[in-house]
Formats: sequence, structure tokens, C-alpha cells
Amino acid sequence: MKNTSEQKQVFWFTIINYLGIAIGIISTVFIYPKDKAFLGIFRYIYAIAGLLFPIMIFGAGQALINFYPTASEHNQKKLFKYGIATILTISSVLFLGMLLVDAFFIIENYKYVYYAFPIGVSLAFIELFKRQATNINKLSIPTLFEKIIPKIALPTVFILLLSGFFEVEGGLVALVISYFILLGCLSIYIFKHYRVNLDFSFKSLFSQVSRKEYYKYSFYAFLGSFGSFLAFRLDTLMIPEFLSFEANGTYSIGVILASVIAIPATGVFSIYAPLVSKYIKHQDLDMLGRKYVENAKLLFFVGAILYGAIVLGINSFFKLLPTYDKLVDTIPIIFILGANVLFNMSTGFSSEIISYSKYYKTNIVLILILVILNVGLNLYVLILTDYGIIGVAWASFIAMTAFNLFKIFYIYSKFKILPFDKGYFHLFVITLFVGTVFYWIPEIQNNVVNILVKSCTFILAMVYIVFKLKLIYALNYWIDKIFKIKA
Repeated sequence: MKNTSEQKQVFWFTIINYLGIAIGIISTVFIYPKDKAFLGIFRYIYAIAGLLFPIMIFGAGQALINFYPTASEHNQKKLFKYGIATILTISSVLFLGMLLVDAFFIIENYKYVYYAFPIGVSLAFIELFKRQATNINKLSIPTLFEKIIPKIALPTVFILLLSGFFEVEGGLVALVISYFILLGCLSIYIFKHYRVNLDFSFKSLFSQVSRKEYYKYSFYAFLGSFGSFLAFRLDTLMIPEFLSFEANGTYSIGVILASVIAIPATGVFSIYAPLVSKYIKHQDLDMLGRKYVENAKLLFFVGAILYGAIVLGINSFFKLLPTYDKLVDTIPIIFILGANVLFNMSTGFSSEIISYSKYYKTNIVLILILVILNVGLNLYVLILTDYGIIGVAWASFIAMTAFNLFKIFYIYSKFKILPFDKGYFHLFVITLFVGTVFYWIPEIQNNVVNILVKSCTFILAMVYIVFKLKLIYALNYWIDKIFKIKA
């Protein structure tokens, strides 16, 4: 019964994720380009909220998952309430700090912090409640709320803004309210299925759970979350400070569309994560190495055919849309960030190997290196060059490439395994050759035909060649299975 319930949760989690992604992509190509400045403002506010919320929750979400199984039922509720108390306490201190900064310093764009703060508080509680939903095996409905409400709210606000229903400030207030609605829906759902009282004394909790271990774990979780923001999302915070909100909107559209390449990786990592943990725990490095290569080849193949299809056909696709003039300047960003995503996928589950091993603290060091590289390169590009958002995209690519190479070298030094083998090299050469051939096929004036001839045929050619050469086990397995079913 439990396995069936978990499978249903995974199924609905996947469906809801893809529904949210679909809504996001449609909004990105049809609605957001019509006011890139407003999109840039919202992404800037959301980046500030993303900076605040790891501080507010301070690792309480991860700690709830980590210590929950070993706590008694009574202390499990205390653990959850301690997370709530953590968010309320830190958020109050941060708010006072915000008021003091505003009173003594004049900072450009500081007014947007007041929109970001309530969103940050909402995100902190949403993160905590999602973790609790995971503990009680009730994740599908919270995921529905989290993935759908913001995806509907932002384009709705855009449409109302474009129709003159309200000004920019009114739109931002509406977006803040949408996050409160999301938090309200999630709160009602969680407290309906997990009732807690108002006793906020935690003596019994820390008599069972070591206070020192709790704070230590929370601190490392906080460093990981905060470092991840600085490493992966800092650019949308920096672009408005040095360029413009419109440039930030253009860059954000590129980020959203480039991230489409990474969609299949989410499910693959979810499947492989327990296996990685199992192989490391049992010191089965031979199987770990084989799965490492298998996973990396699969993700590279999937990422490469998606990236190739985008490179070959995105200009023609955009020409079919009424927003072409607003989207065309995002194409170089999509190409650079898409290559960034592809390289990240092509290195397999490197992060998981480090995270599930005794060297898990190294992730903090590696993220710190990435933060220094990312901040340094972005400052160089934005202050000392006139490359603009193209330079920011290249800075992100260089930083992430170095980050992934560091992880590969570190894993090899500790486990003597690599995500590459001879078959991987063959796959890379074939992808490069087939992609080059299709790239040099002359453009066809009819955009639909051009997409079919270049992008779709490229995908079919890659699948056929790789299948015939048996380079990807999963590809041959599923094609053979489908063929046998049809037969």
C-alpha cells in the first residue's frame, strides 16, 4: 500500500511539474516579451526574496527531513513548530534591519526590498510546509499549489498591466498577494492533515535531538542553500544594478527557455539518487562507476538532441510568433545558457555522489568556489566591459564549466571513477558531426518546413544512429520494448 501511494505521489508530482513548465513556457513566448521591463523588475524582486528566504528558514526545512524519522511522534510536531518559530524570529530581525538600513542609507532600488520581504517570508514557510508534506506523504497538492498559482498569477498580472487595469506598483502588490494566497492554501492543507497545538516550548525536543547537531546540520544546510543562490541566481540581481530592468527581462526570458533542456534531468536524478546512496553506503564503487557513465551518457544524449533542435530551429519558431521582435535578442542568451545546461547535464550525478558520501561538506567548498567565480566574472563583465547580458551569460557558462570540472576531478581523486568512457567519446563525435551537417543545410523560407527539416529530422537522425550503434542502453531498451508491444 505504501509503495502504491508513493508511486501515485511521484506520478502526480511529475504531471504537475510539467503542467507548470508548460504554462511558464507559453507565458514566456507570448506574454512576457510585451513588457520586458516589468518582467525584469519582478525577477529582480524575486531574486532579493531568494536571497532572503534561506536566511529566514536557516536550514530548518532540511533539518525537519533529517531529524524527523528518529524523533518521537510528540517531538516530530515540536520539530515542525521549531521550524515555524525559526522563520518568525529571523524574519522579525531581518525586517528591523531593513528599516534601519532604510533610515540611515539611500540605496537605489531599495523600495523593491519591501516587495521582496513578504515574498521571502512566504517562500520560507512554503519550503517548510513542503518538507512537512513530504514527511506525511501528502506532496501532490502542495506541489500543485506551488507550481500552478505563481505560474498563473504572473501572466494574469501581466495581462491586467498591459490592459491598463493598474500601474507597475499595483501589479507588484498583486504578485505579493498571490504568494500570500499560495501560502494560505498550503497552510490550510497542511494543518488539516497535520494538527499541532500552540505549545512552543522545545525542551522535550532537544532532550531527544542534540541541539548542537541540529544547529550544525541547519548551518550547513543554510550555507548550501544560500551559496546555491549566489552561485546560480545572482545574475538576475546584478543586471538591474549595472544595466536595466529591461535587460534583466530579456536575460530572464533566455534563462527560462534555456532551462527547458534540463527538464528530463530532474526525473533522472530523482530515480538515480537512491541508487547512488546505496552504492556508496555498500562501497560498491564498480557499480557506482558504471551507473555514473550510464547516467552521464543518457543525459548528454537527451540534452544534446534538445539543444541541437533549439539551435537549428528556434529562430524559425520565433518567426511564427507575434512577439518575434521582442524575442529575437534572447537567442544568443539561449544558445550560451543552453550550452551551460547541456554541460551540467553531461557530467551526470556528480553532485549526488559528493552529497551522499562522507565528503558531503566539500559541496560547500565547491559552491563557495563557484560563488567567487560567478561574482568575480559578473563584476568584470558588467563594470569593465560593454558586453552586457551576453557577457553575463558567458560569465555564467565559464563559472559553471569550472564548477563541474572541479567536481569531476574531485570525484576521480576520491573514488577513481569518471563519467566518461569510450562510448561517450563516440557519442560526442557523432553528435558534433550530425549537428554540423544539419546546421549547414540551407535555410528554407517556410518556417514550419524549416523546423521540420532541420530540428525534427536532426532528432530522428540522432535517435536512429545512436540506437543502431547501441550507445545508450535506456534508448535501446525502450525502443525494443515499444517495438515488441507493437509487434
